[in-house]
Amino acid sequence: MRPVKLDSDSLAKALEARPDWAISKDGGAICRTFKFKTFPQAFGFMTECALAAEKLDHHPEWFNVYSRVEVTLTTHDAGGVTELDVKLAERMDKAFAARGTL
Repeated sequence: MRPVKLDSDSLAKALEARPDWAISKDGGAICRTFKFKTFPQAFGFMTECALAAEKLDHHPEWFNVYSRVEVTLTTHDAGGVTELDVKLAERMDKAFAARGTL
């Protein structure tokens, strides 16, 4: 079954539980920057999230510089944010929380 793009009300409601995520300027993605103390912590986070993404068969757009990981989630086939993006954001938040924050 093909993922369905969330309408603006559904997206806003879904992000109530993910307050650190923001809707992109064009409204087609959700974004968050994760900050760690060290590069190995950031890399470990990315490794855990990559495994979660594989299980969901849904992959992030991300960028890593030293201890910072910038993430953008969107479902290209649906033309915007879907429940898959929200699920992956939840998994990423849990992986981050397990490592502690700055």
